[in-house]
Amino acid sequence: MSSIKPSAHLAEVRYEIRGALTRRARDMEAAGQPIIKLNIGNPGRYGFATPPHLSEAIRNHLGDSEAYGHEQGLEEAREAIVAQQRARGATGVDMERVFIGNGVSELIDISLRALLQPGDEVLLPSPDYPLWSAATILNDGSPRYYRCLAENAHLPDPEEIEALIGPRTRALVLINPNNPTGAVYPKALLERIVEVARRHGLLLLCDEIYDEILYDGTPFQPLAAIAGDHPCVSFGGLSKVHRACGYRVGWMSLSGDPQRSTEYRDALQLLAALRLCANVTAQWAVRPALLDKPTIGVLTAPGGRLHQARQVVLDGVAASPFLDVVAPGGAIYAFPHIRADAIAHFDDTAFALRLLEEESVLVVPGTSFNLSASRHLRLTLLPEPAQLQEVFVRIDRVLQRMARESVPAATSSAVA
Repeated sequence: MSSIKPSAHLAEVRYEIRGALTRRARDMEAAGQPIIKLNIGNPGRYGFATPPHLSEAIRNHLGDSEAYGHEQGLEEAREAIVAQQRARGATGVDMERVFIGNGVSELIDISLRALLQPGDEVLLPSPDYPLWSAATILNDGSPRYYRCLAENAHLPDPEEIEALIGPRTRALVLINPNNPTGAVYPKALLERIVEVARRHGLLLLCDEIYDEILYDGTPFQPLAAIAGDHPCVSFGGLSKVHRACGYRVGWMSLSGDPQRSTEYRDALQLLAALRLCANVTAQWAVRPALLDKPTIGVLTAPGGRLHQARQVVLDGVAASPFLDVVAPGGAIYAFPHIRADAIAHFDDTAFALRLLEEESVLVVPGTSFNLSASRHLRLTLLPEPAQLQEVFVRIDRVLQRMARESVPAATSSAVA
């Protein structure tokens, strides 16, 4: 009997955040080896608790959650999202233009499936969160990458973005605050990017899941407020700011002139209806999450655990002869890179494997985020600060070994 062949689409799809390195780490754990994991942005796995008033709201509505809900989400949850978006300056948002999904991941797929024809192009940041690339490919689109280089503080260049636009370009994706770099985009930069989208009629898709996770007074500028009447889809959810990944509740709101996006809205509604509805039970947490007092600030302010973890990373990089980093302004990651003057020839995936095998630390190499010739690593800021201090001791031990190993090869090459 012949074997079952998977879809050819998957040949170009990767998600190394939970890929080969993670599987190897699980094997090591099964053999009794403790692993320090810095590969995922999952607060609940690092001792962060969902605010109790959110779980209380769910308990109080268990009896109201046994039937399918509206395909776009519970009315009271969508009302709260509309109120948030309007307060942020978004125009044209109402309940019929808000969609709740099983996490932002599901909605990213739906937003692109409703948009793309085979061969259409989507402009994505490099590095990106790899689900955006995967969803583009799986929906018959082609990713085109604009660079967010460390030497430019991981911010994009609007002129480079515009130079990539072709006749099949349909959408421009922004991730702000950024995963994996922690960059937060200034208002003036976003204004220039919106003008590019206006000139070329591109749909704006802005992943803002980390919108309230900010450090040292860094301001967050919602894209929809700048986009005005231009079509813009903004993504948010409970998983990061509200430390409720397992609830699987995300949302997207479609702003701008409704007449310019009526057909697209109807396509989103059709796709939402085909999967019936999102998790009803957890949607009861949306209203208290958005309308009650925020809870993330105590963690990101000086003295808070996330702020302390970020400082440990900055201090660890500063003390290392091998590392540099752009200080993250937001989100829950840092994206350090290995200096070329310290180690000339560097393979980030090979290094990540060595770090795991030799020092029992799991990180994600930069190439996993569609960044070519990467010298970067993504580290989550979620572990306890003391554990992160130990991580940098171990990272430097591997890099010191690599530096020693490279000396004979460099000498031999110079002699030749």
